Amino acid sequence: MGGYLRGQGAVVAVEWERVGQPGFDRIVEALVHRVYDASASVEAVNGRGGDDGIDIKVTHGSRVRIFQLKYYPDGFPTTAHKGRRKSIRQSFARAVQHKPWEWILVVPCTLTTAEREFVTSLASGQAVRVGVWDRAKLDGLLATHADLEASFTRDQLFEAAKVYGQERALLMGGVRDVSARVTALGRQVDGLDDHWTVDFARQGETVVHTLRAKHPRAHEVSPVQITLTGNGPLAPELAKAVRRSLGFGLPEEVVLPSGAVESLTVSGPEWLSGEHRDVEVRWQPADRVPLAETAVEVVFLDGEQVTACYPGTLAHVGRGSAGRSVTVDLAGGSMELMIPEASGALASLRFTFSLERLEPSAALRLLRIHQRITAGGAFEVRAGAGTIGGGDLPPQPEAARREAAQLRSYIEDLEVVQRHCEQYFPVPAELTPADRVALRMARLLIQGHCVASPFLPRARFTLNGQDSPTLRSLLNGEPHAVQGSIAAFALTLAGRHLELGPVRFYHPRVTADEEDGRRALAALKAGRGEGCEVTVLPTGGECFRLLLQEAIPRDGWTPVPLELPGFTEPR
Repeated sequence: MGGYLRGQGAVVAVEWERVGQPGFDRIVEALVHRVYDASASVEAVNGRGGDDGIDIKVTHGSRVRIFQLKYYPDGFPTTAHKGRRKSIRQSFARAVQHKPWEWILVVPCTLTTAEREFVTSLASGQAVRVGVWDRAKLDGLLATHADLEASFTRDQLFEAAKVYGQERALLMGGVRDVSARVTALGRQVDGLDDHWTVDFARQGETVVHTLRAKHPRAHEVSPVQITLTGNGPLAPELAKAVRRSLGFGLPEEVVLPSGAVESLTVSGPEWLSGEHRDVEVRWQPADRVPLAETAVEVVFLDGEQVTACYPGTLAHVGRGSAGRSVTVDLAGGSMELMIPEASGALASLRFTFSLERLEPSAALRLLRIHQRITAGGAFEVRAGAGTIGGGDLPPQPEAARREAAQLRSYIEDLEVVQRHCEQYFPVPAELTPADRVALRMARLLIQGHCVASPFLPRARFTLNGQDSPTLRSLLNGEPHAVQGSIAAFALTLAGRHLELGPVRFYHPRVTADEEDGRRALAALKAGRGEGCEVTVLPTGGECFRLLLQEAIPRDGWTPVPLELPGFTEPR
């Protein structure tokens, strides 16, 4: 017998001779899934006894394993059951047509030497590995995956349990029996103490205990004290989390790993008291108490004067050993204020936000709040009943303020372009350098400026056949001013086509491509100039200058700088 399940005074195993073909198939399929699911694709093919030589197929990249299940409890000796070896050989031949990397025969018996040699001989002359899962292998896998074994031996246990009237102990009634047993155990726990009880829950292999008072004065009548002894200094980030949670009452879960805790001592009723080592300690915020008022304003001040004001929602007010805390939710962000009790100590503010899925207008509001905070100064959180908290913030380093300003500049460019094109969409998470330059150019064009376009270093004209001294001079290599137009100027951003409208382009000194000029000049002299194409390039490595068609030039054709940090200004 194999696959032992040990209980109180009983040993139950999978009885392979009695499970039958369907039961055998189900057990093997469950084992194959458990062994290979994490790294490969497992598929039962054609049901049991399929015609293609595959009962179970396991695919791992380019490697395929084929499992062939044969319910032969007494094996396949030569003398008896002669047809069994023929059946195995035929299944193997069909499976080989699928070009597997490995073929595995699964049987519920212990193979004799002759039977094993028969199976391994099948690989002779074939580019395939051959293996066997027999009783010993199956029993070993079931021992490793005891939960599977337990599920497949329930019927056997049930028959034994009925003899002793223990059907409910085996949960044969399913979830109803689980509920009944847990409820009964809860009643026993409730009887341990007049003032306290313990709620319990199973999470995987962990049992979680939650101490609960039976009445409002339990902590006075029967006090419980928990003492933590640390195992050296905490990591900086963990120490900050402890300070926020215990020091100021911020609602966040804090986890002390077992390596950080030397011991946890509980003092109180005898049944609860004791010292615990090698424990992970975590505390979580209690259920939030409904706040009387939630509509607030975050106000930034210069002396007594309000310089900016933003609406928000009061999410939490807490208190700890070092001071109190206020949390305000904003669209796309959250502001946590920690106010120390100590006189003269500075308040601190943590502002977190995400621009994901926000349109530029909403993103700009968050960035303006962020810039106010990085600039430093006085602020308050105000509700209808008065000021909830506030303080003075120190200015952040110049590098952080500069980075915030660059991000805001990008969002402002995007907002102008979206409004002009009447296409509104969330802020793209990433932008290529070329997209960033194109976006800044688009904003400046919309605002009536002339820009030099690095994307237009040359232009191509088609001659209409008309001749002139100026044209001939240009084709001969002399620089001249050139102006043209583009009917529909657009940029592509975040997969969207944003059309700005018609634009004019201009440069005061362009020259014709030398080869194009010679060819066009010869055509003009021969009276065949119409249709000739000529490429012209601004002199000195400069670029063409652009203006929107309907724009009134602010500076004529003098381009304004893009002013993008890290980008070379086009000329």
